[in-house]
Order: sequence, then structure tokens, then C-alpha cells
Amino acid sequence: MQELASLDIEAIKQFALKDWELGETHGLSHWQRVERNGIILATSEVNITVVRLFAYLHDKCRIDNGYDVEHGKRAANMINGIRHTLLKELTDNELELLSKACELHTTTLRTGNSTIDTCFDADRLDLERVGIIPYPNKMATVKGEYYAKNLGEFYDLAALITME
Repeated sequence: MQELASLDIEAIKQFALKDWELGETHGLSHWQRVERNGIILATSEVNITVVRLFAYLHDKCRIDNGYDVEHGKRAANMINGIRHTLLKELTDNELELLSKACELHTTTLRTGNSTIDTCFDADRLDLERVGIIPYPNKMATVKGEYYAKNLGEFYDLAALITME
């Protein structure tokens, strides 16, 4: 597994869990699967640090488990608020990628940026938890599209990776 630069992923997880009251639909088990999915989807062009941070921060600002279209924007604002504390090791580019990925993950199909698009697909490949089968044409990356077409293969691969 690629390393998370010099950031402490446990501190990020604890921050995400602090005051979390919405349960598991958009909680820790989902975030761990999104992290795992991002690792599976990542290519050499993808900034894995951003993808792994996205996994734990993209839903942090939800107000409920339903249709909350503004939660991405709130997450982007929150990320800018922790820029000089938990995310102080990020470069300006990494912070911008993370912020955009969080802001756009529910409103944008794809951006053309491999890191942001990998974040999108890592989240989308966990849609079955809410009864939605991922559609290949709704994926942002080539690998995401492939795995949406071959979910059995994806689940077999995912079963080999455990996130803690």
C-alpha cells in the first residue's frame, strides 16, 4: 500500500469521527471502503495521499444520510479550515485537489484530473451499500468503468485488502 506522506491517517480518522452522529451509511466503514477502493483504482498519476484523505473527509459535513447536495461544499470549507493544523503537511496543490474532490464529488461526473476522478470513483464503487449498482457510464476513470462492468472481479480484489 502506498504511504500517506507524513500525515497521520489515524488523526484524520479521529477528526472525521469526532461528533459523528449519522451512523455507518456515510460513516467509518464507508470511509474505509472508499480508501480501499481508491487504492485499488490508483494509477501512477494519482496522488494517493489526496485519495486517502478524501475517503475520510468527503462526508464529514453531512447533515443527514439523505440527499444533502451541499455537504461537499461544506467539506471543502472545512478542509480549508484545518489547512494549518491536521493538513499542514499538504502542498498547496494537494489541498486544492482534496478540496475540489470533496466539493464536487456529488455534483460532477468527471473533471479530467486523475486524482479527483479517482476520488469520485472510489466513492461510487461503494454505492451498493445504499442499493445503487454503480453504472459504468457514470464512472470518471477507465479503471472505475472497468470495475463497474466487472463488479464480481472488483469485489474479489477488494476482499483481499483490509483497511483499519
